[in-house]
Amino acid sequence: MPSWLRKTLVAAITVCTFGLVTPPASLLASKEPPSDDASSSDWQHSPTSRAEEAVSLTRAQFIERTMEKAVAQSHEKFGRKIAPVIEDEFRAVILPRMEEVIAELADRYPEEELRYLAVSENPSGGQGERIFHLYRADTGEDLIRFHVRREHPPQDGYWFQFHYHTCDDGFQAHHELGKIYWSKNTPPNWRT
Repeated sequence: MPSWLRKTLVAAITVCTFGLVTPPASLLASKEPPSDDASSSDWQHSPTSRAEEAVSLTRAQFIERTMEKAVAQSHEKFGRKIAPVIEDEFRAVILPRMEEVIAELADRYPEEELRYLAVSENPSGGQGERIFHLYRADTGEDLIRFHVRREHPPQDGYWFQFHYHTCDDGFQAHHELGKIYWSKNTPPNWRT
């Protein structure tokens, strides 16, 4: 159920009953994974369908499919307010670098194992950093985490700093993909 519909139903039930009836727990349960802390590997990845697992991919097919999903997750993350402003620069600067990182990951695996590598869904909203993660669908192990954070250097306006973390160092180091300038005004929350 879309989050806007869930929120509307909760509000409608509460208002119509003057707060005397509690909405069902299924409406109150959040489908969002936890925040982007170092423990963000705790949340569940979407299971891969059996049909997807049965298909072997070439490296080029894997990279192409992963990039399509990366673009979709990025647009969902940016939302209607941020996406139109940074779209062109994101496609010109950030996406090519993401593709390089994904290609490097694909080179580390034999082609028959690429079918197990998947892109997470549900980028974080609000002020969270997560865009998407690449993980092994068969084990649930995170491999690469693509994030974006807001930076606000003094007297310099707001920037979106795109980076990724790898499992090689326990997701500690920030590997920069690039920065995109927003403006002097505070940007809206993600996914709005």
